[in-house]
Amino acid sequence: MQKLLKFLKPYRLELILGPCFKLLEAVFELIVPVVMAKIIDNGIANRDETYILKMCGLIVLLGVCGLCFALTCQYFAARCAFRYGTDLRKALYHHINQLSETEIDKFGTATLINRITNDVTASQSGVNMFIRLASRAPFLVIGAVVMVLIIDAELALIFLIIAPIVAFLLYFVMQKTIPLYTQNQKKLDAIGRHTGENLDGIRVIRAFARQKQEVKNFQKECAELEQSMIHAGKISAVLNPLTFMIMNLGIVAVLWFGGVHIDTGRLSQGDLTAFTNYMTQILLAMIALANLIVILTKAQASSLRVAEILETHSSMQDGTEIPEVPESGEILAFQNVSFSYAGAGDKALEHISFTLKKGQTLGIIGGTGSGKSTLASLISRSYDATEGEVRIFGKNIKKYQLKALHRKVGTVPQKAVLFTGTVRENLKLSDENISESAMQKALRIAQAGFVSSLQYQLDTHLVQGGRNLSGGQKQRLTIARALAGNPDILILDDSMSALDYATDLKLRQALETECQDMTKIIISQRATSLLHADLILVLDDGICIGQGTHESLMQSCEVYREIYHSQMQSGV
Repeated sequence: MQKLLKFLKPYRLELILGPCFKLLEAVFELIVPVVMAKIIDNGIANRDETYILKMCGLIVLLGVCGLCFALTCQYFAARCAFRYGTDLRKALYHHINQLSETEIDKFGTATLINRITNDVTASQSGVNMFIRLASRAPFLVIGAVVMVLIIDAELALIFLIIAPIVAFLLYFVMQKTIPLYTQNQKKLDAIGRHTGENLDGIRVIRAFARQKQEVKNFQKECAELEQSMIHAGKISAVLNPLTFMIMNLGIVAVLWFGGVHIDTGRLSQGDLTAFTNYMTQILLAMIALANLIVILTKAQASSLRVAEILETHSSMQDGTEIPEVPESGEILAFQNVSFSYAGAGDKALEHISFTLKKGQTLGIIGGTGSGKSTLASLISRSYDATEGEVRIFGKNIKKYQLKALHRKVGTVPQKAVLFTGTVRENLKLSDENISESAMQKALRIAQAGFVSSLQYQLDTHLVQGGRNLSGGQKQRLTIARALAGNPDILILDDSMSALDYATDLKLRQALETECQDMTKIIISQRATSLLHADLILVLDDGICIGQGTHESLMQSCEVYREIYHSQMQSGV
């Protein structure tokens, strides 16, 4: 929680002025019952219409001034809260982008989205309501108590009996609801995750006719959230009626005993009216305080979830050196590298070793789940090896600055990911200052000539995920985007699977002729795509069971030989 307070520091002026204006409103509100008492005792009792009108005018003036102060407070509260929310979202988004894949996997995408939207909004609402009510309600209660003590200390004992009961109710609700609101947010995370999975896999769900089952599962999760929220709502709902009941019983007691005091001459009718008004103000203030407690309880639960993200630091430490590409010699090397995902029992990779020189091509082949993409993620340092050493340009990869390293390593992911915007904007992700000719060259190498036939060519707008393009077009654009950054190491993670054989061949030939100095890592299910690679790794369940050229593996590796022959026979 302390970590979030720093986001309020730039708005200290609003945090001070907002409550101050709210206090002024409360002061004017406390004066009104005194004026009413004067009207009853002096104006109505003496039938002095001039006095009554004058004092009524004073009440109107007090109301107008109170309204102005309230509006001013609302302005400062909104200004502080919404700017606080904006700054918090920016910081949270920036922090999430600094986390390694390990931490992102730990939290999950759904909960990160929920925390940066719903939880920040709840925290922002808490700040808004705190400025508006946190000072007013207690001050109104304290001020009203002081006034009733001045009017009649004996009658004021009624409130002193009631106050601890109401305070206990507030404490009870807070203790019960904070854990419930936290659970509700977690259930909301699960619903968000389920929704995201269904939207991403909608074609698969339809292909297997699982719509009804998925709807049923979604309804079950929503029903669990509904029951949990109803349970929390029931506890919160107890506050208002019980507080109203207790305070109204207190007012009844005041009128009962106040009537006796009027008969004895200890109190005037105006004083009793003022006393009742103060008790009503206390009642309303306590109700407002009860509602504020509920809002702040939600805000606290959400703020703790936001703070948890901000307090989580990346397990991957950034290096200090800038990578420099040698003219010759070792470019990439794995030395006895093993890796296992957090929480996984078995290793995803075990004792991988190989060396690549400048301009060479590494091919990686193996069955599904053999660790091919995992190996590629270690080269771009999405993850750190748990054992062994990954070297790039002759040095341990951990010594380099991540940002500088990513400029040297271009990655085309297994799943083609394009962003909403134009083709040009997507290509500029690799290099903001890329020239038009460099973009055209990247498109030519990637065999993405279809861009020139689009209506607006490079300025053609892509919808979310590039859904207005075919699978092959998306893959070629992602390859062009990686090439646009002119990387020294290019990783193609099964990123030619949607291409036909002719386009696949043209792409590999273009890479060989126009990117001779570029070291290439090609992951593919097709043995034909790796025939001319300088080194081929054959992976099986995270273990390298063979490495060498195509010719040597055909002689020494039975698994590779089986893959090749099966694909040749089936025409793959």
